[in-house]
Amino acid sequence: MTNKNEQAKEQPPVCDYEGSDYQSSFWDTGTRDYEDGVEAVALKRMLPDSGGELLLEVGAGAGRNTPRYEDFKRIVVMDYSVTQLEQAQERLGASDKYIYVAADVYRLHFVSGLFDSATMIRVLHHMSDAPASLKEIRRTQMPGALFILEYANKRNLKAIFRYLLKKQDWSPYTTEPIEFVDLNFNFHPKMIQNTLADIGYKLRKSLTVSHFRIGFLKRIFPTRFLVWLDSIFQFTAPIIKISPSIFTLSYADGDTPVAAKGSFFICPECKEDIEDTKENGVLTCSCGKKWEYKNGIFNFKQPIS
Repeated sequence: MTNKNEQAKEQPPVCDYEGSDYQSSFWDTGTRDYEDGVEAVALKRMLPDSGGELLLEVGAGAGRNTPRYEDFKRIVVMDYSVTQLEQAQERLGASDKYIYVAADVYRLHFVSGLFDSATMIRVLHHMSDAPASLKEIRRTQMPGALFILEYANKRNLKAIFRYLLKKQDWSPYTTEPIEFVDLNFNFHPKMIQNTLADIGYKLRKSLTVSHFRIGFLKRIFPTRFLVWLDSIFQFTAPIIKISPSIFTLSYADGDTPVAAKGSFFICPECKEDIEDTKENGVLTCSCGKKWEYKNGIFNFKQPIS
């Protein structure tokens, strides 16, 4: 019999932005233009000039970053929240280029070896089991696939000063994640580096980002100046990583499966392909599990039967 602790390990908690005004209240107010700008610089430096065939955008939210992947032929805009995806649809429009999917990153409904690229920006900090989420993303990628990851850095300058001044109990130097509020985690760079290697990624590049994420600096200096300054400091990653945000560029390594032509969705229960018929707004697996397809969104949060 499975106990509660084993169940919790099998299904980590998920941070759900269902019904949230996150995009409008956090990004559209103008107070985060600096953060948005420096992330745009980091992504441009890591994305391939030639784009790719099929990109998985994990935790896409309302599609803030999606237009930055314009060189990819098709993009799976994935988030756990249906309402966030509805906002992404409003921003991006209904197009064959975009496939909107509501899904749990710990149980992705995609066949193994499907994607040639994936991104995960401002999402890992909500993962109580970061290795499990990254391992599941790696499963869906073909050998040689690109993976861009952003994570919140535990060993940032502010945390170091607070620790030295005895204003916080936890050490920024230990490698285990720190949960500073519920389902919000910071990670040590060494832990992320080791995890990526363990699950089959080769790390190629790191960038330190958001060095000047300080309220009074953003009030004093123009956003364009701070973004330009941060763009210079991003290259300090090989020397020192003390910024609050770090971007990594990795490639899927090893002789792992490549998805069969025409296959796309998979049932996490029986591991069989799901035929993408969308008949009567329902996707049905041969094992009997059914999922909703409504208003252009595949909803895999929970089966409807």
